[in-house]
Amino acid sequence: MVIVLFIFIIVLLAGIPVFIALAGSALVYTHFIAHIPDFVVLHRMAGGIDSFPLLAVPFFIFAGNLMNSAGITNRIYDFAVAVVGWMRGGLGQVNIVGSVIFAGMSGTAIADAAGLGTIEIKAMRDHGYSTEFAVGVTAASSTLGPIFPPSLPFVIYGMMANVSIGALFLGGVLPGIVMTVLMMFYVWWYARRHGLGRDQVFRLRVLGQTLVAALPALMTPIIIIGGMTFGWFTPTEAAVAACAWALMLGLLLYRSLSWKRLYKVTLDTIETTAAVLLIVAAASLFGWVLTTTRLTEAAAEGLLSITTNPWIILILINLLLLVIGCFLEPVASISILVPVLMPILAKVGIDPVHFGVLMTLNLMVGLLHPPLGMVLFVLARISGLSVERTTVAILPWLVPLLLALAAVTFIPELTLWLPRQAGLIQ
Repeated sequence: MVIVLFIFIIVLLAGIPVFIALAGSALVYTHFIAHIPDFVVLHRMAGGIDSFPLLAVPFFIFAGNLMNSAGITNRIYDFAVAVVGWMRGGLGQVNIVGSVIFAGMSGTAIADAAGLGTIEIKAMRDHGYSTEFAVGVTAASSTLGPIFPPSLPFVIYGMMANVSIGALFLGGVLPGIVMTVLMMFYVWWYARRHGLGRDQVFRLRVLGQTLVAALPALMTPIIIIGGMTFGWFTPTEAAVAACAWALMLGLLLYRSLSWKRLYKVTLDTIETTAAVLLIVAAASLFGWVLTTTRLTEAAAEGLLSITTNPWIILILINLLLLVIGCFLEPVASISILVPVLMPILAKVGIDPVHFGVLMTLNLMVGLLHPPLGMVLFVLARISGLSVERTTVAILPWLVPLLLALAAVTFIPELTLWLPRQAGLIQ
């Protein structure tokens, strides 16, 4: 098994796509070492994606792409400006609030960074903010996308860990609010320190106008969360409902989504979904190899031989996830690590819903940093900054993000209170 892990790391560092690294290294073991028949390998890979909850993946991706392409992001941004643009560091606060709203539609950090990020960075530059500050706040706020429901990583984690996706969705709400408050406080502190003022005067009439324009879009998270909370939808059905609502907004109400653009959005969704499911299938095979070679048991026994204190274990796992998040994208990380970590969590009594939110937050921080942080590269391209300058611009924003991570780690009720109130967990 050491050979398999060595091959995986070498292939990954060579820049080969992650699903090839996962499947290729696993195939070395199954074909040349264990001599497992090929049809068994194919069956394991197919079984990894033969899951009803995974149907939510393409629909949530489609809904986020529709929102980006139908001009809805502009309405969200205008509403956010009316709500908090009058505060100190106005457009920085707008950046964060806009991401909170968009998080209820996209479910991914990259969609947030690429969709709202283009609008936000340009607007902040035009109002005299430094490009570095604009990039930093955009990067940090994009991590809210997968924490507030709906969340693509939550769907993958829920399927891999056999945990209620609805409970994970509700579990992300309070941690998301904590992250929002900490980031808004940092913007206020930065604005005060650098003498930044307000970007516009609060006008109730403008707030009303932008609210009316954005209200149909704002209904999307209400439909998703409300439907699941009251038992009207499963997460998969909620994803379908989000797509139907986005289509109705783009084609009928706003009439900003042409058939040509819809065709492009559909192809983009197919491409993204195929990439995600390829990683899940390959990681399923890789995880099966880890299990059959008893590596997961060895990892659990090794960690538990050091300590059985759940808090220390959570700290060690946090450090592991922060490092791995810099090298692997979240879907691959979740697919690989969940089979390894779940036995450890079960033995020390860590709630899997709590850990799901914690794991996702760790991996979102990893998206902001080299060598493989996708949000980092997206924002470098949008802003025109070098990767090095973009990395430096993001570094100060680790402070509020790590404070939020500490709060979620050591106060489990931040994650568990809402799912308990909804009766989704005990």
